[in-house]
Amino acid sequence: MITTRRILLSALAATPFVVPARGYAQGADPRLGERSVGNADAKVVVEEWFSLTCSHCAHFAMTVYPQVKKELIDTGKCRLVYKDFPLDQIALTAAMVARALPADRYSAFIGALFASQDRWAFNRQVNNTEEIWKMAALAGMNRATFDATVADTKLRTAILEAQQEANKKLQVNSTPSFIIKGQMYAGALSFERFAELVNAAAS
Repeated sequence: MITTRRILLSALAATPFVVPARGYAQGADPRLGERSVGNADAKVVVEEWFSLTCSHCAHFAMTVYPQVKKELIDTGKCRLVYKDFPLDQIALTAAMVARALPADRYSAFIGALFASQDRWAFNRQVNNTEEIWKMAALAGMNRATFDATVADTKLRTAILEAQQEANKKLQVNSTPSFIIKGQMYAGALSFERFAELVNAAAS
């Protein structure tokens, strides 16, 4: 069985190209900048609204995303933009910590969290926050930064406000939800359906 440490370290070693955070106002918190994977010039942009404690999101990340990355993202057909939609406090804490990491480690960290979701999110025998800390430490975060991040009410509020806005303006109410060319598609899409939608948006 592959250990969590090996999953995270191998993922970080193969971190994909991530578009740097951009577009936020001068003086804004860079942790709230865009987190995405793919070419900045990709014709199709896919927004994925997800929760780190959503089993359907984990299923997509582990079984569909690898093929999406290989055939659609790495080939320049689309760019995937991550959008936080935490369904509970545990997911919110994990989302905050993920955003506090360097942007180029974000995607790998998200993948590692999904790969070990049963251990840190659903195990009632552990302290969820401490389990997230163990993952963050493997990703290079120190304890002081971790503690400051999970206690940061401004970051927490910003994520929740963006979630509420997505619910109100975009009618996002479940995870995962994908927005492609202004249209929302709810549920863990198969690769075939995902590719169909990307190709249609590109035409």
